[in-house]
Amino acid sequence: MRLIVLGPPGAGKGTQSKRLEDVYGIVQLSTGDMLRSEVASGSPLGRQAGDVMEAGDLVSDELMIAMIASRIDHEDVSANGFVLDGFPRTAPQAEALDVMLADKGIAVDKVIAFEVDAEEMVTRITGRYTCSRCGFGYHDELQKPQREGLCDRCGGTDFVRRADDTAETVRSRLKTYEEQTAPIIDYYRQQGALCSVDGMAGIDDVTGQLKEILG
Repeated sequence: MRLIVLGPPGAGKGTQSKRLEDVYGIVQLSTGDMLRSEVASGSPLGRQAGDVMEAGDLVSDELMIAMIASRIDHEDVSANGFVLDGFPRTAPQAEALDVMLADKGIAVDKVIAFEVDAEEMVTRITGRYTCSRCGFGYHDELQKPQREGLCDRCGGTDFVRRADDTAETVRSRLKTYEEQTAPIIDYYRQQGALCSVDGMAGIDDVTGQLKEILG
């Protein structure tokens, strides 16, 4: 099973991707995590990315595609499939991703769009935090740990918040999403691959919607 999840910041893509990973055994490919891992590994791709980021520049589409191509060649992904979270974000990225996958003889099964209310996203994002050990996500109101101060997944006790999860920054990121990323929803709709879920529903309800789509 090979999936792409689309939606604005805070829509729940990361949380649901981890759940899909647990339920279906597919591998969550978070581009942010891949980028950090590649840099930490000291690989040629990682060194290129590290140099770009140290210079304060954005990693190019070509380099991101190369990282994704490298990751999906790993045995765990090639054997089990993936859910791609955080990429593509623009129409050129979507087109480049299609070319790379076609070269490998791979087709995406579903592209799932999370439909949400923009202002609600501000509340969601400013209240979220993650376990620093395993990256599992929580929220001040919507998803607290079962035991306060203790990660449900790994038992970690250290939690972190993103410094840029402020209302002003979130609204700016949502505007960028609408301008750059939303148009690719039509791109995938025209391919007949697009499905949608109500991202405003409860976390378990969204998971249920995904299970209905994926069977």
